[in-house]
Amino acid sequence: MSPVTAANNGEYECSVKENNMEISMKYNIVVVTPNVYTIKITEGNSGNLPCYFPRTSQVTANALWFKETRLGQRAQLNTEDNSSDDDKRIEQLYPSDHDQTIILRDTVLTDTGKYFCESEGKTLSTVFIFIEVAPTDVPYSCSGLTQPWEPCPDENSRTGEPMLQESMAEFSMKLYSYLRQSQPSGNLLLSPISIGGALSHLLLGARGDTRKAIERALFVPHDFHCVHFQMMKLREKLASSMQMASQIYYNPQMNLSESFTNQSIEFYEAEPTKLLENIEENAQMINSWVAKKTNNKITHLVDTVSSNTQLMLLNAVSFSGQWKVKFDPKPHKGLFTKLNGDMVKVPTLYHQTYMLSVMYNPELQSEVARFPLSDENSLYVLLPRSNTATGLQQLEEKMTDTAVRQLIDQMKTTSPEPVEVTLPQIKMDVQPDLNILIKKLGLSSLFEDAKLCGLNSEERLVLDDARHRAFLALTEHGVEAGAVTSLSFSRSFPSFSALRPFIMLLWSDQANVPLFIGRVTDP
Repeated sequence: MSPVTAANNGEYECSVKENNMEISMKYNIVVVTPNVYTIKITEGNSGNLPCYFPRTSQVTANALWFKETRLGQRAQLNTEDNSSDDDKRIEQLYPSDHDQTIILRDTVLTDTGKYFCESEGKTLSTVFIFIEVAPTDVPYSCSGLTQPWEPCPDENSRTGEPMLQESMAEFSMKLYSYLRQSQPSGNLLLSPISIGGALSHLLLGARGDTRKAIERALFVPHDFHCVHFQMMKLREKLASSMQMASQIYYNPQMNLSESFTNQSIEFYEAEPTKLLENIEENAQMINSWVAKKTNNKITHLVDTVSSNTQLMLLNAVSFSGQWKVKFDPKPHKGLFTKLNGDMVKVPTLYHQTYMLSVMYNPELQSEVARFPLSDENSLYVLLPRSNTATGLQQLEEKMTDTAVRQLIDQMKTTSPEPVEVTLPQIKMDVQPDLNILIKKLGLSSLFEDAKLCGLNSEERLVLDDARHRAFLALTEHGVEAGAVTSLSFSRSFPSFSALRPFIMLLWSDQANVPLFIGRVTDP
């Protein structure tokens, strides 16, 4: 675990299964830090100045950053997006997040000094910066790093598929964890399988430290040469119910490697595309491509494309699934209770005796129901123990990849029983900030100093932009719900009502990977 920060506080579990025996051990890590950092940066490079709100605190506003002046006074740093600096050197990496780290770009010798991060008069961190004179520039070189991605040594190996499944589960829960921390209470939706596919597409051209960084972010071993072959097989398995599009757009003045182009087509069915000279035409070209790839579920992904763009990584995904057990076709209404106690009337579907697998999971301290869908998919709805922000947060904190995989296994062996079911109808179309999520995954270097020699060996490339948009509709044809009554004592069978905030997990039973993860707090 490196680097260790206050954000690493928490409980961890290591589990090993072997010869019908399972051994596990839990670790409670408490990071004790004086919150004083000393950082050395070579002139001209960038550096991160760390600062963290305590995990128990609510983030109501960004912290303030100051630099100590020669006279013993302090000057406040401008970290806002509306900075008037032409070459905005200081940026808040994760606005409105517990991580209040800023990045200082293009450092000069006069940046040496003492910096403070404060909130409400309390110092959260003190950072001593020392700028060292830059050595003579070493010319950018891809020497020895231009070879194509290694071939998969055994395409019929039985270990490749489960290895990717485990990696995708861990990546998915880590991604959701980062997203929920930055948005603690609103509706959330992302497709980890789509984002993972886009990053693995970029991995195809990454070399050196950049390759290792993307592999760590995706939780795949460094010697897992079959990752792209397995991603291709995974996409083929999901094709019947999921439209997934991943594409790389690049500056027309670049010469992309022929081997990267060929492998991109082979593994991702995507030929990297040159950007056009006209900004408006670029936006139209990209949005038309996305609409085609998602069967018009998503028709707009970008508003504009900068004329200086070198490289854009895009992905879009949509899912459509049918209920295996149909709901009452009559329209129903219900009252959804939000986290603040307010009640809103929502359209629902209702079934009095739905054959449903439902259980209470003590590990997650939540009620869980599994709704089977067409094409070997399932929707899992997780109801927290209490209808409070704290109850929701506690459930989310317990949703590790191990806990979720164990839950899936348990639910598969839980027999359905007649249950009175109520679910709200939902239509979600969400575009989370993929650039921030990429940075959270430890991939800031993609935007600063990437080694993408597999794409282009002639000049340094950096990622300019990354986008993700997810669409999910839960309707009477797919995942829906019905009205509920408070007269539960009169029923002779149990009930499952999701008319309060819940977590939903769309899982591919065939591929054994998560497709979507979402939070519904206001339908």
